[in-house]
Amino acid sequence: MKNTHIIAIASGKGGVGKSTVSANLAVSLAREGKSVALIDLDIYGFSIPKMFSITASPKTINGKIIPVESHGVKIMSMGFLVKGNEPIVWRGPMLGKMIEHFTKDVIWGELDYMILDLPPGTGDIALDMHHYIPQSKEIIVTTPHPTAAHVAERAGVMAQKANHDILGIVENMSFFTPPNSEEKHYIFGKNGGVNLANTLQTEVLVKLPIEPVEEDKISSAIFTEESPLYYAYKELAQKVQLLLQGAGDNYVNEK
Repeated sequence: MKNTHIIAIASGKGGVGKSTVSANLAVSLAREGKSVALIDLDIYGFSIPKMFSITASPKTINGKIIPVESHGVKIMSMGFLVKGNEPIVWRGPMLGKMIEHFTKDVIWGELDYMILDLPPGTGDIALDMHHYIPQSKEIIVTTPHPTAAHVAERAGVMAQKANHDILGIVENMSFFTPPNSEEKHYIFGKNGGVNLANTLQTEVLVKLPIEPVEEDKISSAIFTEESPLYYAYKELAQKVQLLLQGAGDNYVNEK
């Protein structure tokens, strides 16, 4: 993975859309013709298989795992390794082993990008990720609400203390625009992402709107061209590529 750009998607608290950002950034990069992997490191709260509507399980060959592929993205998640929706009841030391397992025991092939969907907060997984993947970049996800931004600041400070570059902030649920209208309603407040970016001395990469849900329509976590979020994530993917052009290699430590 020497030439793979590794990007960890982090947040301070749950419920801000971190996994949705991880999934759609990965898909948008794949749509740009890039070879992309997505690792669901939210061991307790895994959701990536559900978001991609994946029912298949990964296969193995010679003791190595072949990742499941969907929407052009190679995917690995704890959700593939448990029965049904069984909870994971593990203590900290086991979590670090899964990071090493997902990065070293999976046949990823040549990759342009590896997206890591981290659990919220600054616990064991984030600490172990910094150890096993020391040169990953990070994107911090927040909503405009001042409390969410305040908590997200801790994830950003942790990244900085680990000498991880922060590519920028994604402000999710920034505003709501009713159908057949251009008026923006700031349901969760304004400027949370901007204030967080200023505190962490970075930039807001994109402000993602709240998509209206149509009654009787099945809502998908992966956005298509019918959704304004498709174009917002396309913009995010293009900005990420520009930021990483000429950047040094980010790689998983070979130990």
